[in-house]
Amino acid sequence: MDLEKINQGVKLILEGVGEDAQREGLLDTPARVASMYEDVFSGLEVDPVSVITTMPADRHQEMVLLKDISFFSMCEHHLLPFFGKAHVAYIPSEGGLITGLSKLATVVQVVARRPQLQERMTSTVADAMVAALDPLGVLVLVQAEHLCMSMRGIRSTAQTVTSAVRGIFRTNAATRAEVLAMINGRAW
Repeated sequence: MDLEKINQGVKLILEGVGEDAQREGLLDTPARVASMYEDVFSGLEVDPVSVITTMPADRHQEMVLLKDISFFSMCEHHLLPFFGKAHVAYIPSEGGLITGLSKLATVVQVVARRPQLQERMTSTVADAMVAALDPLGVLVLVQAEHLCMSMRGIRSTAQTVTSAVRGIFRTNAATRAEVLAMINGRAW
């Protein structure tokens, strides 16, 4: 990541909006923004499949669901945050692989740390799970508020929901309904 280039760009933005980039309160802002971008875009340098370590499923072929994974990401159209919760479910294949629960949250966090569309984020998490685990199915549901809609333009808060459905979750309506009920807290 080129922090100096980001620093210069932020100075240009400040000047472009009519601010004095040399004003006391703004002197360190370009460096702070560059440091922040280094953090919030750190997922650009990480292959999401690489963070999913695996182990034998030990005959477990039932659903695994991690709900309410908090994340922050950045809309690629306006470079404003979107944030919310992700829900990741998968069913291991027979003799297949599982991963530690923290890895489900980690893959969401890695993918979230990029400038992107919510739809791409959702699909990227699902595709990483398929590549790493070769499961019977994966379902990723992401619910987010986009500040590019809330604080500019229409200035309305709303929640955007996207899903990526792979394998048995796509082909078996009962399995898909089961995981959605679990995500919505209506299971069992």
